[in-house]
Amino acid sequence: MMRFPLRLTADITRARLAKRFGFAHSARPIQFLDAAEILHHDSSHPVSHERIREIISSHSPAIWIGGTEPLRHPGVAHLVRAITGSGHSVFLETDGTLVRRRIHEFQPVPRLFLTVRLEPAAESHAPNRIRAGAFELAVEGIRAARLSGFLICVHARIRPETELGETAELIHFVRPLDVDGIVITSGDDGSNTANLDTAALRRKTEEARKLIGSKWWESFSRTVEPSLSSHRSAARTTGERGVRLEQESRVDEEGVRIA
Repeated sequence: MMRFPLRLTADITRARLAKRFGFAHSARPIQFLDAAEILHHDSSHPVSHERIREIISSHSPAIWIGGTEPLRHPGVAHLVRAITGSGHSVFLETDGTLVRRRIHEFQPVPRLFLTVRLEPAAESHAPNRIRAGAFELAVEGIRAARLSGFLICVHARIRPETELGETAELIHFVRPLDVDGIVITSGDDGSNTANLDTAALRRKTEEARKLIGSKWWESFSRTVEPSLSSHRSAARTTGERGVRLEQESRVDEEGVRIA
């Protein structure tokens, strides 16, 4: 049976009240952190100690570490220890493929949720065995982490093409793994923006959340959504800006050649 941590419930409630009444120290209940902002991909030393201090002193009760695969950064375990040690809860999101290899670097503390991202119907949608193999590695990682005493959360993203039946199958699949929680968010990556019915995706996501079977995790999924959406929007804008600059650069180069 999935239970939502009482301590995190109290922390999120305080954060919401602080924001509602306009207290000076108010902050979002969940703060998103892209591991690449702080950690080098080939070194255990952080990019910015100042940024780490900002996170540690943040009034957001929970930090969601995601973005660029966190477990590919050598220093992520140290970062997690620093954040949980400061009294924050941490949701460390990963695709799960490296969990078994790096699980020994972490400590199974009550404020850490290893959050494994599993896509509904990952195996049936796989064009080849690569994606299915990644799914199997993720499941093995969940089992290994569970045996080591870690709290486990599964994150499922709902996309325009996702069927509710596929989400139900995924939830049915992970329950025997004895996961502690399930988070469901909208998985729009901006690739189909022109044709995307945002309202329809929002409704589908809400319907999918009802399948979780826990009002607490259903509510937490809604709490997480704004932070993850803001990150995706920022990442999409950065990506579009990079493409535009590259195109302009090519035009300039062609102009120089013509001249």
